[in-house]
Amino acid sequence: MSGYHSLRGIKKDIDYILSAFIEDCSLVSAVNSKVSGEKASALLDKAIDLYNELRDKAAHAEGSSRAYYTALRKELLEKTDALYEELSAAVKKA
Repeated sequence: MSGYHSLRGIKKDIDYILSAFIEDCSLVSAVNSKVSGEKASALLDKAIDLYNELRDKAAHAEGSSRAYYTALRKELLEKTDALYEELSAAVKKA
């Protein structure tokens, strides 16, 4: 991960990680016709909302920037992992 404790680094990580999820979600939707378009669309909406939320939080650091960005990075990874779990569950259901 880039610039672990900097605004620039966290923004790059948010962009990279959530862009990868959006790409994966789009790929699953295109390749696996059994995954509902509505489910894929809902996951994409969640990812975009998460992207916007985290970018806003990154721009408004509170307290120690080092601790704040560490917590924000943890939130990014946990919430993205939850999105991947939802995507995986949708694929398994199909």
